This record gives sequence, C-alpha cells and structure tokens, in this order.
Amino acid sequence: MFECECLPGYEPKSLNDWNRRDGSEGCVSKRIGLPKCGNGEGFVKVARVKEPDTTKAAQLLTSISANQCQQVCLSNCSCTAYMSIEWEGRIDCLVWYGELLDILVRTELGQDLYVRVDKMELAENTRKSEGFLKRRGLLAILIVAVLLALVLIIVFACWWLNKKRKIKDFVEADEIEESRRHPELQFFHLSAIIEATDNFSPVNKLGQGGFGTVYKGQLPNDQKIAVKRLCKTSGQGIEEFKNEVALIARLQHRNLVKLLGCCIQGEERMLVLEYLPNKSLDFFVFDHSRRSLLDWKKRFEIINGVARGVLYLHQDSRLRIIHRDLKTSNVLLDAEMNPKISDFGMARIFHGDQLQDKTNRVVGTYGYMSPEYAVFGRYSTKSDVFSFGIVLLEIVSGKKNNGSYQEDHSMNLIGYVWQLWREDRALEIVDSSLESYHSDEVLRCIQVGLLCVQEDSEDQPTMSAVVFMLSGEASLPSPQQPAFVFRKSSGGGGYLSSPQGLYSVNDLTITKLDAR
Repeated sequence: MFECECLPGYEPKSLNDWNRRDGSEGCVSKRIGLPKCGNGEGFVKVARVKEPDTTKAAQLLTSISANQCQQVCLSNCSCTAYMSIEWEGRIDCLVWYGELLDILVRTELGQDLYVRVDKMELAENTRKSEGFLKRRGLLAILIVAVLLALVLIIVFACWWLNKKRKIKDFVEADEIEESRRHPELQFFHLSAIIEATDNFSPVNKLGQGGFGTVYKGQLPNDQKIAVKRLCKTSGQGIEEFKNEVALIARLQHRNLVKLLGCCIQGEERMLVLEYLPNKSLDFFVFDHSRRSLLDWKKRFEIINGVARGVLYLHQDSRLRIIHRDLKTSNVLLDAEMNPKISDFGMARIFHGDQLQDKTNRVVGTYGYMSPEYAVFGRYSTKSDVFSFGIVLLEIVSGKKNNGSYQEDHSMNLIGYVWQLWREDRALEIVDSSLESYHSDEVLRCIQVGLLCVQEDSEDQPTMSAVVFMLSGEASLPSPQQPAFVFRKSSGGGGYLSSPQGLYSVNDLTITKLDAR
C-alpha cells in the first residue's frame, strides 16, 4: 500500500510517478534554485520519526538545549533539519546537511524532527496548524456536547422509567381498588379486548364521541360486544369513565344499555357493553331512506321506552341519576328496535332529598340542554325532562331541533311546533314518511313534548307524569311558552325575547331566568 508523503517544504520529484503511486524517485526541496538562506526561514515539526539518513553529513552536538540546537541549524545555510534528543539525563542535538533519506514514522520509538522551510512554506504550515487546532477544538467541543447530551438522555431515561414505574404501580393499585369497588363487574384483560376487536380494527369501528371510540367485538364464546375505548389524549376522560362505570354497574333496566364489564390496564380505560346492532336512533330518524323503517307504532314504542328509562334513572333505581346528555344519538336500538339509553359519562347522582345542583363546567349538547342548565349551570331531573321533550318532538317530526324552519328560516323545531300547535295545525309537523298513524296518539305526544320544553322548569312535568300522560289515562294541561323558539337569520341559535335581557351560549341566545 502506498503511504508515502513529502516532508514540509518538499514536493514529489516526479509528479506523474507519484500520482501512479510510485514514490521511488522521492521528493525534492522546493528551495532548489533559491538562495539557501533568506529572511523568515524556520522549522516545521514532523512528529515521531526515525532518524533520517543523509547524502552529506550529520553532526552530533552534546549537552545543548533545544533552542540552541535550533540556532545552530538556522545559522548554517546547508543545514536541512535538526533533532533534539534526550539521552541519559542530557539533551543532545543532531543536525543534518543535504538531502534527508529513509524517514519512517515510528509512533512509539520515534523522535520529533524539525525540517527547515522557507518563509512562505512556514506561513502556509502555520495556517494549516491553526486550522487543525481549530478543527480539533471544535471536535473537542462536539465530543463534549455529545457526551453531555448522552448523559442528559440517560438521566431523562432513568427519570422517565422511574416515573412510568410509579405510574404503573399507581395504576395497578387503582385497578385493584376499582375491582374491589365493583365486585359485580367482570374485568377484562387488555389482550382479550385486542383479540375481540381484531386489534381495534377500523372495520370494527362503530362510532366516535367526545371521550373515545366505540368498536364492535366478539368474545371467544361468540358473544358480540361493544367496546368503548377512552381517548388517551382526553384530559377529562378518566373521570367520566370512572363515573360511567360506577353508575352503569348499579343500573339494570331494559331501556338502559347493559354494562358487561370493563378493562382498566395501564393507560387503557375501556367499557365493555352489550352490542346493539341497529346503531342509534338518529341513524334512522334523520335519514331520508331509513326513516321509513320506523312506522308510527314503533316510534311510539321508542318514545315510551325512552320515557321509562329516564323514569328509572330519576325514581325507580336505587339512585337518583341525572343523565345530562340525553339526545337522539344517545338512544341505541337493539335487534328488535327497542330503545336503550347510553353514554352516562356526564351523569350525576343526587343523594337524599337533593333536588338540584350547580356546576361551573356545563357539559352536554346545545339544542338538548335546558335554559337554566345552559346559562347558569343549574341542573335537576327537569334538565332531563327538557331533553326528553326535544327527543320526542324529533321522533315525531323526523326533524332536528337545531334545523331552520318556516319560510324565513327564523324558527327552530321547538318554535315551529309551537306555532303550529297554537294554530291548531300540529299534525303538519308529523314526519311525511309515516303512511298512517293514530292522530290522537300523535297529538298527545306533541302536547307532552311541548309540556317538557316549557320555559319555566316549574311548569314542566316530572318523568312519572310524562309516562302517565303518554299512557292516555290522563287529561293533559295546555302547554306554555317553550324556550328557544327562534333562530338567528345568520344560522346561529334561537332567540327567546325577554325584558330581562338576552344571553348567548354557543350560538344560542337565551333569556335570563329568575332564580328558583
């Protein structure tokens, strides 16, 4: 392998041979043809080499310093190089005259050789040395920075692993606590859920809500399930999840979605619910082709089923529960199109004689929220009554409450129904896809719906009264002015005029209500 190079101040004698990796001709001094001595000459160090041979002579001077050795060589124009050698406690000086031959690099046994160069070569070598030192300094800085970064990464990794271990310990303790709190629940392992949903395949995705995604799954015993997987990025989801588990675990009613179990493992939070093949009520009611699958008999059964489910929450269960997010999309349908109320993440329990509560964090869906809840954060059983009234009117009409109706699009569904009711034209609101229906049942439902959405919650019936009125065994009072009857022409929410002022919440303009 060709590893030769010329000394500082020298160049290949035959550049062509050198380029062909033939160095037999050697190198010659760049000073040939120039005066042997000149101003500004100096020496360049060649580190760790064997003492060179020479064609002329070498001189050994004993017991002189390195500086003196340099001056001896510099003062003689024929001197081509010198070497200062430590030998048996003294410093000797070797100087060479003429050509330098047979120089080999010896990293361990070699000595530093100082080769004579002219002023220009010395300046060039100085620039190279400074560049090398600069590069070496930058390299040193880079190495230090990399080492520091590695140390920081290691420290961060140790901190992160320790944190994850603590979180894991906390989560495992939380899982144990949850299982103790709800011994009646089946706790599914994450691997079982992954297998049941085919690793949460998009093909099995049933829907997505504010706090997570629902997947269809199948257990080894061929039982079909719905898995509600809490979104990991939801800052509010954990509490809603635990709340939903705590509530549904204690609720058993044919018109409520049945909770089969849950999965609490690591950061995963999942509800395992009964699978309802016909999706949600809005999937049928608001679709132009599918709405015809719901005749009046089935719609009336759904209305009564939802009413009984809400009544169970308010009165017949061991707890008094306010759903707070009752809407058409939260009513699911089983294989026989029986309604089941779902999504209890927003629900709250009332204890003892508690009649209402207040929150600074209003949650739910505008269009289904009662005025006192949407504006002031006050909720009670009447909040669900209002929401039920909206759902009832949507089922009868096949129209969404937040739509625009009348020729000038100034009214929402409530306002439109209220106007037709006052003009004795209420049957005009009935879904046009219904080929036949009992007009007395339809009118009774419309009247009950208007009673539920009256502006003043004190005028609204309880759910027990609603169920009784829907049965046809009671005379119905005349409804009063409902809330949220008009809409902004710009496509926002409904107006309800009042001398006490208007309040806007999420494009809804709502009257200020008197305290109750």
